[in-house]
Parts: sequence; C-alpha cells; structure tokens
Amino acid sequence: MGLNGMDEYWVPEHVKGYLRQLGFALPLDDMEAHIRTWDDWMGARGDFYDYRDTDGVGRAYAVHRRSLHPAMRVCREWGSLLLNENVRVVCGEQGATDWLSAFFSETGFMAAAQATVVRAFGLGTGAFALWVDLGKRRVRIRHYDARMVIPLTWDEDGVTECAFVTRAFYRAKAVDQLQMHLADGAEGEGAYRIVTVCFDREGNEIAPVGVVPVYDTGSALPTFAIVKPAVANTRVDMSPYGQSVFADAIDAIQAVDLTFDALVNEVDLSKMRVFLSDVLFDRERDGSKDVAIPFGKRDCTVFRKVMSTEDTIQEFAPALRTGSQVEAFRVALQMLGDLAGFGITYFDFDSAGYVKTATEVSSDNAALMRNIRRHENCLEGPLVGIARSAMAASRALGESVPDEGSMRVMFDDSIVQDADAEKQRDMREVGVTMAVWEYRMKWYGEDEATARERAGELTRP
Repeated sequence: MGLNGMDEYWVPEHVKGYLRQLGFALPLDDMEAHIRTWDDWMGARGDFYDYRDTDGVGRAYAVHRRSLHPAMRVCREWGSLLLNENVRVVCGEQGATDWLSAFFSETGFMAAAQATVVRAFGLGTGAFALWVDLGKRRVRIRHYDARMVIPLTWDEDGVTECAFVTRAFYRAKAVDQLQMHLADGAEGEGAYRIVTVCFDREGNEIAPVGVVPVYDTGSALPTFAIVKPAVANTRVDMSPYGQSVFADAIDAIQAVDLTFDALVNEVDLSKMRVFLSDVLFDRERDGSKDVAIPFGKRDCTVFRKVMSTEDTIQEFAPALRTGSQVEAFRVALQMLGDLAGFGITYFDFDSAGYVKTATEVSSDNAALMRNIRRHENCLEGPLVGIARSAMAASRALGESVPDEGSMRVMFDDSIVQDADAEKQRDMREVGVTMAVWEYRMKWYGEDEATARERAGELTRP
C-alpha cells in the first residue's frame, strides 16, 4: 500500500519498477494475490465476514459474521509448537554456543522469530536478514513476512539473492526502504553486499544521512534466510515463495466461523421475550396524544401488547438447539485440525467440553508429530544459517567470536511430549547404554569436549 496507508504495508509500485529497471523478474507479481488472500483470512476480513443482505421488503443492510479467527489460531499454534524460549542453536564449540545464546537473549531473537514463523506459516513465506549498525559496531537480525520479501535469484536449492522492502521514518516522514542482499560473482558465490535504497512518497530516490548505500560483508555466507512451512507451493509452479499452512483449509475455516456464528445467533435469538399489556406502561403527553413510555431497548426482550388488557404479563422462551450447533462446531474444528496438519483430534473437545491440551492430543496423534518433525527440518536451515551469518558479521566488525564448528538446533518438544519422562528414561540408561557425557550432550546441548569435562568433574571423588 506504500505510504498512503499506515495500517499495513505492501511493496509499492515504484519499488517494483526500480527492481525491474535493474533487470530483475519479480516472482511477487504472481504470488501477491494469493498472499493478500491469506492475509485477509488471518485478519478475518473479506466478503465472507462483511456482506449485505436484504429483509422481507427488499431493504439492504450490512451484516458482520462473528469469527474466532481460526486462520490466525492455526498459525499461532504452529508458532508456539515449533519455537519458544527453550529452543537453542547449539555449536560444535561450547564458547560459540554461549556467545550465540547471549546474542539471541540480548536481541530478543527467539520471541521475534516465533512471530516470524506465525506470519510465515500464514502467508507462506518469511525471512530473517542481517542489519548492521556501523556507528555502534553491532549486528542485529530483522524479521520480514511475505509482503516484504522479493527473491531475486533462486533455484531448486533455494534463494541466493533477495530484496526486502519496509517502511522507515526519516525526519518524521515515512519512506520506503529497499535493501538488496546481493552476492558478487557471476554464479552468486562471492562475498555478499547489502545495497540500501530509499524512496520518498512520490517514489523519488533519497539519501538519508547515516545510511550506507553499499555495505560489503566480506563473507560468502548468505546474509538472510528464508522461512517457509513444509508445504509445497501448488498455487504458482517453480515459485521461490512458500504456501500458507491453511491454503487448503479455507472451507474448514469458513465452517468453523459459520457454525460459531450460528451458535451465538442461536443463543441470542433464544432469549426470553416478555410481552406486557398496555395497562402496565406509563403514559406521557406528546403534543395532542398520549404515548406509552417504553421500558428501554433491553435487547428487544420486552414488548408491548397494543390495546390489550388480558394476560398482563406473558413470557415466551424459545427452545435452545445448542446441542446440534455444538456438534456441527466440533466437526468443523476436527476438519480444520486435520487439514492444517494437527490431526483430527487436536482442536477437539473432550467429554467435559474443554479443548484438549497439546500433550493429551499428541499421545495418540502420530500425524501431529510427523508434521512437527517436517516443519522443524525446514526451520533448522534458516535458524542455523542466520546464526552463522550473524557470527561472521560480528567477527567482521572486530568482535571476538569463537569458531562455531558444526551447528544444530535443539527444538523444545516438551509442549507435545513428556520431556521429563524421557529424561528419566535416559538417566536410567546412563552407565548401561549411555555415558554421562552423552546424556549431557543430548539434554544440555554441550559440545563433546565440555560434556566429557563436566561429566568427569561430577564423577571425580
């Protein structure tokens, strides 16, 4: 939407035109319509939620359908299952692990990364990208969703060059900031450089003070990482963008909100109505006429029986049909859980009417555990990649960063697994099939040398 609206941001046309002038083909052109549709479902916007209907005499009126925001719930659920503060990126050297943990803690990376995963799983694509403050000699990681990501060079192995477009503010005025992460060399295998271009409201290039137009990282490591769910893109063939986890569950999302809205309407329409005779209403003069003084709106629960003196008070309480409504709602939730990859029982209600916990669901939900592993495998590469890049960029700024060696991600599965029970099982295996240092490597994320050293200290008399 550019600079004309501040509620949400989409890549403006003048930025797209600038990239086309540089010779880049923009895959965003083919995907933007799908991304906009998924964004609307995440925000419960569109014709399904706000439409017009007509009454019995043909008068049109606006209708708003109530929503539980099921699309957003699906994305937030995946975010909480995959990333939290207990997820760790572990290096082959303990010193590097400690440095990286401190860096992530200082910058609040994991909390922001979870939000990135939520948006990436909803819109199909997200990204982490390095941001370098040369004045303060520090490195930070910026987070983007599909609306702001434009891959520039890609193949089956992934994206090697990418542009990120965001809104920034310079001297109290909004500007469009384009950052291109480009690799030198014909094959895109040289050192990466970050090119920054800013545009004003009219699309003219400007040069804000303090912004370096070109920054050479001196590193061949990509300065960004693309985040996508483990879902094949069936909307646009050969696209570098991913696909929303709920792209094939739109009908189930509609069913959830349709049944929820019907359930609320059923309760609302089944409220008791009270009909009162004319004699119970006080009257007042209105010009030449006596008019009844109403009790108040009361959500249309009190009505006046005109010119009636019999049965001064009558009550009418319609029968509730919530049982059948709840059953339809439950089926809709089951279908949503199944199509979104959680399994058919994930959002189901138990016999007491409460939603089951993730641990209860996973005990008999193999589909959920398989999909968690698939998504974790897709997330490990971006997390390790941006961590390596941040460490390399920090070294280039003169910071003393230990060599990381091999790297892996320790995901926190305690949300859906009984981690304490698994730790107890492994503890019983120590001295039988597992050494103390192996236990420490698995559960504390220590490198082998540190684990052996600390295990030796514990066993020393």
